[in-house]
Amino acid sequence: MKRALLCILLFQLVACTELQQVVNQLPQGTTGIGNAEIAQGLREALNMGIEKQVNKLALENGFFKNELVKILLPEELQKVDKTLRDIGLSSLADEGLKIINRAAEDAVGEATPIFVEAVKGITFKDAKQILLGNDNAATQYLQQATKTQLYNKFNPIIKNSFQKVGADKIWSNIITKYNNLPLTNDVNPDLTDYTTNEALAGVYTMIAVEEKEIRTKVSSRTTDLLKKVFALQD
Repeated sequence: MKRALLCILLFQLVACTELQQVVNQLPQGTTGIGNAEIAQGLREALNMGIEKQVNKLALENGFFKNELVKILLPEELQKVDKTLRDIGLSSLADEGLKIINRAAEDAVGEATPIFVEAVKGITFKDAKQILLGNDNAATQYLQQATKTQLYNKFNPIIKNSFQKVGADKIWSNIITKYNNLPLTNDVNPDLTDYTTNEALAGVYTMIAVEEKEIRTKVSSRTTDLLKKVFALQD
């Protein structure tokens, strides 16, 4: 009888030890985290992306000197750029490229508050699944939830920016010169639409950069909420 009791006690002791080892391996401070708190942590991460990365895009050369998001000419105009450079008009081609990026910088500067509001209102249907997803899962979700709305906000700003800095005249001059060259096919791209989409893509790219930093570097989790929530995906 004593041997039986001793065996039971030893079994319980071993079981408790193994259970404690499992508990010790769990992320600390993550018990009781629900979908709402995880969602708030994801919003905070996205807001950090806007504050630390997107705001840089609104500065002069924010797009033009950032190789991750620099807006190049649309495919149908790349032949225009090459032809102009081949005939000694590189400065004109450079000016046209710079103007496109300036318009994007201008739009981001005016539209950043729209992004902030969009993040506040975003509803994560399954925040935990997004948290445990890819390094840019939250950014992808933000893009799906906001791209149409933000396109409608960005587009008129881009258009006004083109008009404000005379980009419409510059590009009209470039395209006219190109179309007057022999043996070339006339082009007439919608630069406003193209630049709007490229500007949005650049914004989402930079938000994703910050999201990845928070996911992969504990030191980038600068608030208690970020530490608590993103510990779940470590």
